[in-house]
Amino acid sequence: MPDSAIHLSAVVIGGGPAGLMVAEQLSKAGITVDLYDAMPTVGRKFLRAGIGGLNLTHNEGWDDFVGRFGHKAAVLKPALDAFNAINLRSWAADLGVDTFVGSSGRVFPVEKKAAPLLRRWLSRLRENRVRIHSRHRWLGWNQQDELLIQGPSSILTINAALTFFALGGGSWAALGSNGHWLPKFAERGISCVKFRPSNCGFEYPWSADMKSNFSGTPLKSIAVSIKDRNGAEWRQRGDAVIANYGIEGGPVYAVSAPMRDAIEQEGECTIHWDLDPDRSLEKLQQAIAKRRSKDSLANVLRKQCGLSGSKLALFKALTSKEQMADIDELPALIKHLPQTFGATRALDEAISTDGGICFTALDDKLMLKQMPNTYCVGEMLDWEAPTGGYLLTACFATAAWAAKAAVARKTV
Repeated sequence: MPDSAIHLSAVVIGGGPAGLMVAEQLSKAGITVDLYDAMPTVGRKFLRAGIGGLNLTHNEGWDDFVGRFGHKAAVLKPALDAFNAINLRSWAADLGVDTFVGSSGRVFPVEKKAAPLLRRWLSRLRENRVRIHSRHRWLGWNQQDELLIQGPSSILTINAALTFFALGGGSWAALGSNGHWLPKFAERGISCVKFRPSNCGFEYPWSADMKSNFSGTPLKSIAVSIKDRNGAEWRQRGDAVIANYGIEGGPVYAVSAPMRDAIEQEGECTIHWDLDPDRSLEKLQQAIAKRRSKDSLANVLRKQCGLSGSKLALFKALTSKEQMADIDELPALIKHLPQTFGATRALDEAISTDGGICFTALDDKLMLKQMPNTYCVGEMLDWEAPTGGYLLTACFATAAWAAKAAVARKTV
């Protein structure tokens, strides 16, 4: 080994939630940890996620929770079971951060912000003597499989007994998660899948009037649905948002995976809006049947159909004059209004990403099969989940799972 190499017990590369959780678990076991992050401070995407309320996890039934990870649920289940939503809330409470369950089942800190939790967490890590090196970017490996890290003034060559990669996904480059690490792994023959946007918005060519009058306007209490390639229907209620570029918001994010897949496979996807999910088609038909003969179309839509503001604007934007003239068919359109999209929003604008290190390249403890004592955790693994606390929970869980396995492996 070259004399210039620095020998360290454990190196964590990446200072997001997964990397910090690895550092905590290792340091609790008495292992000296050096954490390297390219940004000036750690936890930047974590802090960004806390704007508007830090959604840590979700309170729904555990089987349903695990099922949110789709076809990756089985491979993630051991880690999720070992560090579940209850464990995550207990961990936060141990930091002095109380949590509560919102009306939607989402779990938030009482203060709703990420900064207080992050400050207490970093204080604990300092007490455990974790050494955090900011402005240190991982460059790859040298021919001796040592880590090369670009520091503020020089390139460090590091030989570590344990290495953990927690480099994040491929979105939010400004916060340090840019996915530039993926080719370095692929070049070494480690199976990877290219990044795709997840929990993202979709582009649609609105009219100038729609953009100027309704951009940024919420679509309150709607439902959106789509059938995936297997014929299964995805449906989600909530509040969407009309964006200048198209459409976004919670219900859209929840069905973004089959929407994205359909666009990739067929060039476009069609969703259906239910603008009145609280009433059945029959109830809506009965309401329209009560209209007065002199009622204008605008009054019918407003009084009988309950459409106004952004909902009415969306309905008009997606409906032809011929369809609008057939009043008896309006209820069916209100309950099943189609809209076709041809593109997702840019990858870097997605809340999260699909793709990354394939689970086939890892053992069941998330250690790289071809690189002993080297682990990958968090969003850099090839999985995706909807918003609602699932993303953060899996980042915490995979980190804790791998770190505890490494500790056990070192002590056996």
